[in-house]
Amino acid sequence: MRKRIISQDPPNVLPANQSWLDLQHLARVELTSEDMAYPIEAALKPGAESGWRASQTGEQTVRLIFDEPQRIRHMRLVFKEDEHERTQEFALRWSSDGGQSYREIVRQQYNFSSPDSTMECEDYTVELNNLTALELIITPDISGLSAYASLAQLCLA
Repeated sequence: MRKRIISQDPPNVLPANQSWLDLQHLARVELTSEDMAYPIEAALKPGAESGWRASQTGEQTVRLIFDEPQRIRHMRLVFKEDEHERTQEFALRWSSDGGQSYREIVRQQYNFSSPDSTMECEDYTVELNNLTALELIITPDISGLSAYASLAQLCLA
């Protein structure tokens, strides 16, 4: 039996033949709100610590509009919540026509419950050709309570 002990933290490395896209130079970002202490750039840079946070409560949208169409095969989203128990939902959608129409990639709900469940890491293998826009819609608390959306990391390869 071959074994190894692994960390519960999400891995920050890709297979040798992949690397994360430099989203800050390949796309512009549209946001519904942003806390100045937690700018979106912090969530789009692999390895950054603070991530993005909304400045307003309720549903939030983060949209990447690419300068040139992209081919995407791997997506990673990381969400963290250390303070409030809640059920969050996100939907991830993509467009190949500059945002005129969108197709849903995934819609998912999960619970944050301190201290055991404070992070959600989602890795997706996809085949998105000619991606021109990517939209992330976050409902930070599906019960309707006042909560701030946040995103620790969004990486594409």
